[in-house]
Amino acid sequence: MTTKHLVAAMAGMLFSLSAPAAHAIGPAGMAVPSKLHPLNIVVQKPTLAPFAYVKYCVANAADCAEGHGPETVAASAKQLRQLRQVNIQVNRSIEPLYDDPDTDEWQADVVAGDCEDYVLTKRRRLIELGWPANALRIAIAYTPNNNGHAVLVVSTTKGDL
Repeated sequence: MTTKHLVAAMAGMLFSLSAPAAHAIGPAGMAVPSKLHPLNIVVQKPTLAPFAYVKYCVANAADCAEGHGPETVAASAKQLRQLRQVNIQVNRSIEPLYDDPDTDEWQADVVAGDCEDYVLTKRRRLIELGWPANALRIAIAYTPNNNGHAVLVVSTTKGDL
């Protein structure tokens, strides 16, 4: 993954409108009706990856290799179902465990971990299922409590999920 695929964003920034969405993926991995228009992340300028991600890439070069395939996935019922399944499976398989404040370790396929560990595991699973790496991005944002949070963003023909 190159820095163009890692998007550092403050909540609410760098988003623009596109075509209307029917559903969004909710916290439990279920499709929920969305009243919002779909959003697409707009990469305004390249940014440096978090140092913990760079360390992860040194240890897991295959996960960080230059992406291939289209930058947008067709949002078919089958694809959305597969996306929900991976989201649910990973959310249920990892026990929430926050890194110590002085350390930030990014890992995939863990038993316990924090948000970026969930993201890396979901990304790896989707790529194993044939999803194009170019359509799977990691967004780093801040919660209203000013806590850093990582999410996997899947660019689809119906907006970013």
